[in-house]
Amino acid sequence: MRGQQSVETPVGVPATIVWDAYRGLELGRLVDQLLGDVIGKVEVVQGDGGVGTIIKLTFPPGTPGIGYLKEIFTKIDDDNRVKETELIEGGYKDLGFDIFRCRLEIIEKDAKSSIIRSTVEYEIDDTKPELASFVSIKHFELMAETIGKYLTDKKSIK
Repeated sequence: MRGQQSVETPVGVPATIVWDAYRGLELGRLVDQLLGDVIGKVEVVQGDGGVGTIIKLTFPPGTPGIGYLKEIFTKIDDDNRVKETELIEGGYKDLGFDIFRCRLEIIEKDAKSSIIRSTVEYEIDDTKPELASFVSIKHFELMAETIGKYLTDKKSIK
């Protein structure tokens, strides 16, 4: 069984600025700085932020379920501003998901604004449809809103 969830978050800064924050390791630094107590701590296991980079996200204490996840960057497309990752350990994998992918797209709206489209795609065994109820896009939405606000505030200070 396959499934997908997606959310679009408008941001009041140009797509190039949002992409700079999302494309490599800066996203993990921003999550640590702005959302560490909600989403968790991000560590680089291997790599420099390009394809093949592996990161570990350790959830905050008290978070129900699996305490961490590891994902690998599988695609970074600078022309189309698309970053894709795939879960390789922990998190949804430990719950029984066969595949769990994240796609982050930065879409230019106009010269001064953009949209962050966050999508998760998953595959689970057809005999375990109840697993689909665990999937949520809320953390991606919160991340996009918070980083969007941070970038907007940073722009207005300059």
